[in-house]
Amino acid sequence: MQTPRKHIYIAYTGGTIGMMPSPAGLTPQPGMLEDKLRSMPEFTRKDMPEFTLHEYPTLLDSSDMSPQHWGIIAADILANYAHYDGFVVLHGTDTMAYTASALSFMLPDLGKPVIVTGSQIPLTALRSDGHDNLLNALYLAAYHPCAEVGLFFNHKLLRGNRSTKVNTSGFDAFDSPNSDPLFRVGIDVEPVLPPLRSLHSMQPEWQPVQNRAVAILTLYPGMDFSLARHLLEQDLDGLIVQTYGAGNAPQQPEFMAALHQACERNVVAVNHSQCLRGMVNMGGYAGGNALRDCGLVSAVDMTLEATLTKLHVLLSRPGDRKTVADMARRQMEKPLCGELSL
Repeated sequence: MQTPRKHIYIAYTGGTIGMMPSPAGLTPQPGMLEDKLRSMPEFTRKDMPEFTLHEYPTLLDSSDMSPQHWGIIAADILANYAHYDGFVVLHGTDTMAYTASALSFMLPDLGKPVIVTGSQIPLTALRSDGHDNLLNALYLAAYHPCAEVGLFFNHKLLRGNRSTKVNTSGFDAFDSPNSDPLFRVGIDVEPVLPPLRSLHSMQPEWQPVQNRAVAILTLYPGMDFSLARHLLEQDLDGLIVQTYGAGNAPQQPEFMAALHQACERNVVAVNHSQCLRGMVNMGGYAGGNALRDCGLVSAVDMTLEATLTKLHVLLSRPGDRKTVADMARRQMEKPLCGELSL
């Protein structure tokens, strides 16, 4: 008896892959993408999975994405979870790693693959990378499924919450600086990183996300700390401090006092290194120890995208402000779905 073809759900949110030129530049073109895919025989051949493409009512340039949109995508996956073997999310590249990270925290016990992908050149254009990215994402979701959120780009399937955009113009637009990929795709499909969990068909847990007041403060030599203090006086829920090296900051007394006061007000402050590779170590230097003494917790070796989205999801959990803040501080330094190294 012939095995039924796998069936993959494509959530088309927008992005370059489905755009067309206009006088104002590239813009999403409603209704175009499915017609284009159905006209390409490689997408409909019998050794490829079947697919259902759901085009969102408003197609977005991914720079317009927000936590509200992450919730819409996660809810869409959950609503269709029982009917498909896997999911592909078509998305713009600018904030693709944020969405892939957010989905991993919002759907922490997935039993089916969710692969986020897109392109640097529209699918209708000559030399588009969208063809290979989408073809391989569909193929991997059907025949090499991982029960987690991945990001496929340029022959690699990355763990979604380990991915970051590193190139504005090359096809190698994404990397996973502190982790191996899940798969490398060449002549063979080569598994690299072990999966987080086994495949299963049970409906996954749902972790809602709200648009919390989370700020990012990047340190730089000669910065005016009065600006930093002004930021810290605002009604923040969370703060990510982009520090130097292994998590160091200048021990400027008024800045340290403002950080301490913010943490005392139950602002969850996270120390994230500006370095692409390596991890935060607040015990190595006095400048890091001072931040720990103020109440900051470590981002360990998470990407900025994972740190921000994880913080949003943790701060969206129910409870009074202090209870939620205490829980978030504990959970930020622990791996929830492969986002940081032990």
